[in-house]
Amino acid sequence: MANDSNQVIKTVIAGSGFSYWRRKISNAIFTILFSSSIIIVLLPLLLIVGYLFYKGASSVNVNFFIHRPAPVGEAGGGMGNAIIGSLYVVGLASLIGIPVGLLGGIFLGEFPNNKLSTVARFVADVLNGTPSIVMGVFAYTVVVLPMKNFTALAGGFALGMMMIPTILRTTDEILQTVPNSIREASLALGVPYWRTVISVVLRSAKSGILTGILLAGARVLGETAPLLFTSFNNAFFSYSILQPISTLPVQIFNYAISPYKDWHRQAWAGALVLVVAILIVNVGMRTFSRQKFEQT
Repeated sequence: MANDSNQVIKTVIAGSGFSYWRRKISNAIFTILFSSSIIIVLLPLLLIVGYLFYKGASSVNVNFFIHRPAPVGEAGGGMGNAIIGSLYVVGLASLIGIPVGLLGGIFLGEFPNNKLSTVARFVADVLNGTPSIVMGVFAYTVVVLPMKNFTALAGGFALGMMMIPTILRTTDEILQTVPNSIREASLALGVPYWRTVISVVLRSAKSGILTGILLAGARVLGETAPLLFTSFNNAFFSYSILQPISTLPVQIFNYAISPYKDWHRQAWAGALVLVVAILIVNVGMRTFSRQKFEQT
């Protein structure tokens, strides 16, 4: 009897040892797989940024940021007009996209079960997946053709239309995370509903809303196709909303397809500046959101 018990104990111990090592091996295998997946995800970004630094860092200097392009075939010049033009057009887009997206997102967030809200969410999701060139053709049809001219206003309109669904859906999702108890407490004190939304609900969700706005801005900052149909290009510094304007993505495109080596060099520099700018916006956005979350 004692021998049988000892044999059972030895079998259990042996089985436990085998199970332990099997779990250790499985854990090591899956740890390696998951770590490799992260590396695979990060590798394209690292390769792109690294190659842009290799090809374009030597061409990024003061002249690149303050000078306009040199005459065709001549070395030198810069993309100062395109950098300012990109900021100008994105600013115009923000004047269109932020108010519309924010107001629409507030309606969706405060009345999530309304039939109109359901339709608006569906439309916003469709617009988010619409190719940017389609938005450019739309802006060309409704703005450029009636005005009979490529303009900065048309470029801002196209990018603004692209910003709306992102801001709208982000605002919607963020407002729905605000507890109803906060709204009820404000209403119980006799505060009107519209004042509750502005002073209480929006203030509670401001970091998430700002994140959505910055995300939308970073997205349209690198768009090229819509601007080819709307703002087109300009070799000079231009500040009129009714004239064509140069933007960094379009300038990079024009330089990249040109036959001049110096323009190719500046195209790499422009691509580097554009990617770094988008990275800074995204990193800053995530850092700001994390700090706000930790404070709350």
